[in-house]
Amino acid sequence: MAHQHQHQHDHSQAPTQAHAHKHSHDHGDIDFATVIPHLEGQAELYAPLYAEALAWLAGQQPEPGLIVDAGSGPGIISGFFAKAFPEARIVAADSSAAILERARENADRLGTTDRFSTLQAELPDGLGELEYPADLVWSSRAVHHVGDQRAALTALADVLAPGGTLAVMEGGLAERNLPRDLGFGRPGLETRLDGIEQSWFNEMRTGLPGHVRETEDWPALLSAAGLRPSGTRSFLLDLPAPLTDEARAYVIGVFDRRRTMFADELDAEDRATLDRLVDPDDKAGLYHRPDVFVLATHTVYTGSKPQA
Repeated sequence: MAHQHQHQHDHSQAPTQAHAHKHSHDHGDIDFATVIPHLEGQAELYAPLYAEALAWLAGQQPEPGLIVDAGSGPGIISGFFAKAFPEARIVAADSSAAILERARENADRLGTTDRFSTLQAELPDGLGELEYPADLVWSSRAVHHVGDQRAALTALADVLAPGGTLAVMEGGLAERNLPRDLGFGRPGLETRLDGIEQSWFNEMRTGLPGHVRETEDWPALLSAAGLRPSGTRSFLLDLPAPLTDEARAYVIGVFDRRRTMFADELDAEDRATLDRLVDPDDKAGLYHRPDVFVLATHTVYTGSKPQA
């Protein structure tokens, strides 16, 4: 697992291979030199959204002793938890040793290594090595990378202490970065890309080992895992134009990956539009146009473990 990434159709991160529907639609070898900067850049860009989500979680678990970031990726969100909960121990759990090494480097950079550790683990069965039960388990778009999502939630719930909270970020709305009509090409490009990505995501899920089709009613799935649903809330990231250089670079990366991944599934006109968008010399492209923005909504579902 590995997560804190964003998937346009809106899912994103846990077998590290599938590390971002946008990072790599390839289930083979991963170029971590490429994946890690993308994951880090995206998480940093989404910091305002995570800050709101963590403040909300603090209302449910005001003083957690142990927090597990299940599907942590390179640990940027783990760092947000360390800042939001300065007394808590943080465990970043991910399947990738390379990703976890980067998470340790990030903890060192933040000065939180004294209360930070890592656990190399696969969902759903790999979290049993925790020293003691967790008060808060966070999973950011990792569960949908497990064939049996119900089993994954049950495994996450199993490591909670009585009264502990499981918070799962899944779903939301597709990110938007551009106006409907770009002034060239056929209007509605992002909507068509959503459809292609949705088809890819469906194929990815059905190809996972042990795939079980599940109605994605997350409160009901939390109940099935033995938890009491305790909240559902969506969080908005609204970065209007003009974007910072960092945010613009993020958007360029998103569209560059889509151009690479979806080239064969786009018609000639949409391919030509994407070519223009990612061309550094095209004044109507993403490098220069003034109307590029980032608008996204992510949803978090929580469940609490009954007191013994």
